[in-house]
Amino acid sequence: MKKNSHDYLNDSLLRFKKNKLAMFGLFILIVLMILSAIGPSFSPYTYFETNLACKNLSPTLTHPFGTDELGRSLFVRIWWGARISLFIGITAAIIDMILGVFFGGIAGLAGGKIEEVMMRIADMLHSLPHLLIVILLTVIMKQGIATIIIAMTLTGWINMARIVRAQILSLKELDFIIASKSMGAKRGRILLRHLIPNCFGPIITTMTLTIPQAIFTEAFLSFLGLGVQAPIASWGTMASDGLSALSFYPWRLFFPAAFISITMLAFNLIGDGLRDAFDPRLRQ
Repeated sequence: MKKNSHDYLNDSLLRFKKNKLAMFGLFILIVLMILSAIGPSFSPYTYFETNLACKNLSPTLTHPFGTDELGRSLFVRIWWGARISLFIGITAAIIDMILGVFFGGIAGLAGGKIEEVMMRIADMLHSLPHLLIVILLTVIMKQGIATIIIAMTLTGWINMARIVRAQILSLKELDFIIASKSMGAKRGRILLRHLIPNCFGPIITTMTLTIPQAIFTEAFLSFLGLGVQAPIASWGTMASDGLSALSFYPWRLFFPAAFISITMLAFNLIGDGLRDAFDPRLRQ
């Protein structure tokens, strides 16, 4: 079984590498991450530095993305904002994965009344408007990065839980699982050593597609003024600030909006590529 799983993983990765759109998305994402790490060092200006004499300048060699109403370099702020947006998106997706795999795995393996109760709880949480819950929590709690992550992950894990549960239900009746049970293996060992590793494809695919949703949610909240607060800024905050200046200084909205779109496109291309790569029906 281990050899087959290893061969399946290698075959899936090979198909992913052959997917040009997925590799293009991966290339974009790597470039964005590198520039978010080292981009500000290419500019002599700092993240908080203001210069009213240079406010609302259009893009130039000195200020490649222009400046805002306080004369701050949008080039530097874009890459600092990338760190915040990517951190929130990736962290929220990882937490959703952990909670969803844990909940869905237990529900699928337990079966019976335990599964019924657990999934009805998930259904009740899923029936609540996700965006409304996020907005409500960001209003009630102290605004900040931690609050945004908590709000997004409160119900964001349910989709992962449903996918993992469905996979577990189909896997636990296979011969190698039945053999493990007959040899006295405990449920925890079966879940961690056999079932979850064989759900790796759907898990990683779902997590990858969750990241752009989390980034967009953070950008939307920041756009409404419910996200990260000054003096720090994410892409959503900068887009919100740039909207009021759209008629006269369009670059202030264009650059943060463009990078939100490019990042979401990159993650979606990667997610679609992973979904196709791990689909057993496409194996040759």
